[in-house]
Amino acid sequence: MTEAKGGVQSVGRALTLLSLLGRTEEGMRVSTLAREAGLAVSTTHRLLTTLEQHGFAQFDPDAALWNVGREAFAVGAAFGRRRNFVAPALPHLRRLRDATRETANLGVLEGGRLVTVSQVESREIMRAISPPGGVVPAFCSGMGKAILATWPDAEVSDFIARHGLGAMTAKSLVEDGAAMADIAATRARGYAVDDEEYLAGLRCIAAAVFSPQGEAVCAISVSGLAMRLTAERVPEIGARVIAAAADLTASLGGEPATPPA
Repeated sequence: MTEAKGGVQSVGRALTLLSLLGRTEEGMRVSTLAREAGLAVSTTHRLLTTLEQHGFAQFDPDAALWNVGREAFAVGAAFGRRRNFVAPALPHLRRLRDATRETANLGVLEGGRLVTVSQVESREIMRAISPPGGVVPAFCSGMGKAILATWPDAEVSDFIARHGLGAMTAKSLVEDGAAMADIAATRARGYAVDDEEYLAGLRCIAAAVFSPQGEAVCAISVSGLAMRLTAERVPEIGARVIAAAADLTASLGGEPATPPA
C-alpha cells in the first residue's frame, strides 16, 4: 500500500514539474523548480532525470536549464488533434490576426475553466499572450463567457454554483447577478468582452463557434493590450470576431443556435 501510494505521489510530482516547465520558454534551473514545486533539490533532479529519459524534459548543460522535451509536445498536440476544429481554425485565426494586428486565439471549456488550444500571435513587439495550454476561470475569459452565453440561464447559474466566478483582478465579476447581466449583454451583442478581468491592462473580445448540432464547441477571440484595443475599437473588433467565428462555424458544417432567452 505504501509503495502504491508513493508511486502515485511520484507521478504527481513529476507532472507538477512538467507543468512548471510548460509555463516558461526560457527554461528553469533545478533549484527554481524545486522551490516552486515545494520539493527537495535532490528529489527534483531525480524526477527531472526520469522525465528526460522518456523525452518529456530536456536539459541544456551550457545554461544549466531544464526545458520541456519533445514527447511532452507530442502528447500535448494530441489534445488538439482529437478536436477536429483546431486545424480548420488556423486560417481564420491568421486572417483575424492580420486584420486586427492583435493575437487571435481558439479556446474550449474544460470543467470550470477556459483552455486555450490554439493561437496566432500578434506581430507587435508588445503583445498579449496566454499560451496554448493556459487555463483561465471561465468568467474571467472572453471565450469562456462567449460559450456560456449560448447556454440557458439555468445551466449558467448551475455552472456558477459548481465552479464559482474565480476573480483574478479588481475588474473581475464577483457577484452572480453581475455575471448573469454580463451573459445577457453578450447575447445581445453577439460577442463577449473580457475587460481586464483576467489580467490588468489586457482586453479580449470573443465569439462562439458552433457544431452541426448547434452546440458551442469552442470560441475565437482577439486579445490585446487595453491601450491599443480601446473601448472605442471594441465594436469594430467584435464584428470581425463574430465574422471569423461564423466563417469557422460554416467550414465545420455548424449551425448557430438561437440565443437563449
